[in-house]
Amino acid sequence: MAVHAHPDDESSKAAATLAKYAAEGHEVLVVTLTGGERGDILNPAMDRPGILENLPEVRRGEMAAAAEALGVQHMWLGFVDSGLPEGDPLPPLPDGCFALVPLEEATEPLVKAVREFKPHVIITYDENGGYPHPDHIKCHEVSVEAFEKAGDPEAFPDAGAPWTPLKLYYTHGFIRDRIYRFSEELEKAGMENPFREWLAKWKREQGDMMARVTTQVEASEYFQQRDDALRAHATQIDPNGFFFAVPLEWQQRLWPTEEFELAQTRVQTAIPENDLFAGIEEQ
Repeated sequence: MAVHAHPDDESSKAAATLAKYAAEGHEVLVVTLTGGERGDILNPAMDRPGILENLPEVRRGEMAAAAEALGVQHMWLGFVDSGLPEGDPLPPLPDGCFALVPLEEATEPLVKAVREFKPHVIITYDENGGYPHPDHIKCHEVSVEAFEKAGDPEAFPDAGAPWTPLKLYYTHGFIRDRIYRFSEELEKAGMENPFREWLAKWKREQGDMMARVTTQVEASEYFQQRDDALRAHATQIDPNGFFFAVPLEWQQRLWPTEEFELAQTRVQTAIPENDLFAGIEEQ
């Protein structure tokens, strides 16, 4: 089970791994916590009449197409997008949004989903949300709480029979060395390099998420499905944007894995891992 804040997050974070496990016969479910109602139109080609006015419906269609591209199941949890507040000072979050829902109230529907689907592995974001969007941070909090409470018969008794998931992972996509390799290759080829300025601004004290990575899953065969799923989110993903700046075959050669951090485990496993199910199938 991969738990995400908005439609499109599942396609930009470890999507090839989801496609890989689905293709190998594992049951894979993406749970999207909000409808992405407050998203902006980030693809200029989609900035046309009728799209913004019907954005919730449009994004539902995009999500269905992305799930089909990845070959995974999908579930909406029904919370309302909090939007990304901007300004100094930051404006208050809108009433009723996901980030303001009390933790217990926000956790119960996810516990119910866990008990129904019965995942052995749950994937979500780290304590910083991957990046500090209020919905991403809340997604982390709710996912950790659900991992801990789903197997507790005294917790949320109306949410179904207890089920204890075995491993909890955080996805890590912002790996400096990965971006640096892509940047070098683009420079060598004399191609436009959208990563140059970003790398130049990377502060040493920010560190590198690679230091937290415990698990690398080889998923390069499924990068095309990942890209198809990204393009399905046409309001959010510009097909001419940085997601597609590096040719697919370069990505497969230079960095064929997706990265995870084993945050909690109830089975024995050896680090480093190359499989999210390591330790589970042996048990």
